[in-house]
Amino acid sequence: MLSFNDMPAHSRVWIYQWDRELTDAEIGEIKQRAAMFLIDWTSHGNLMRASIDVLYHRFILVLADEAAAAASGCGVDKSVRFVQQLEQDYKVSLFDRMLTAYRDADGKIQTLKLHYFEQLVQDGKLNGQTVVFNNLVSTKAELEKNWEVPMHKSWHARMIPA
Repeated sequence: MLSFNDMPAHSRVWIYQWDRELTDAEIGEIKQRAAMFLIDWTSHGNLMRASIDVLYHRFILVLADEAAAAASGCGVDKSVRFVQQLEQDYKVSLFDRMLTAYRDADGKIQTLKLHYFEQLVQDGKLNGQTVVFNNLVSTKAELEKNWEVPMHKSWHARMIPA
């Protein structure tokens, strides 16, 4: 299995976040299952050059080098089914786009529903310098530059009061 570091900068990335911290045991299980999935992950019959990793005990990242094989609809569907199985097995929601992750004043990652996050911003408890996770990045290069950024550099900036 390729590691995150083995993947080229142009690799496509999908980010799934948990609403809680994963245990070391869960991460070990997920990595084993990911390795098994990647052995057979194909798109239109072509084996995907890909990696699945867990970052910060909270995020599952799926990366695919589309220069080697395009992640077309059927290939993406297979990876989505893999993640959906994780959802069922761990009884979490990995597709809830209304969850927002940020680092609190102690640097610990917190995850909140978007309306609660917005309320903390309105109450002045979070501001433009609060580090947020921009899960809308689409490549490894974007992930490395624009994933974990101050709120004012993310789509979250629209919540900052004028």
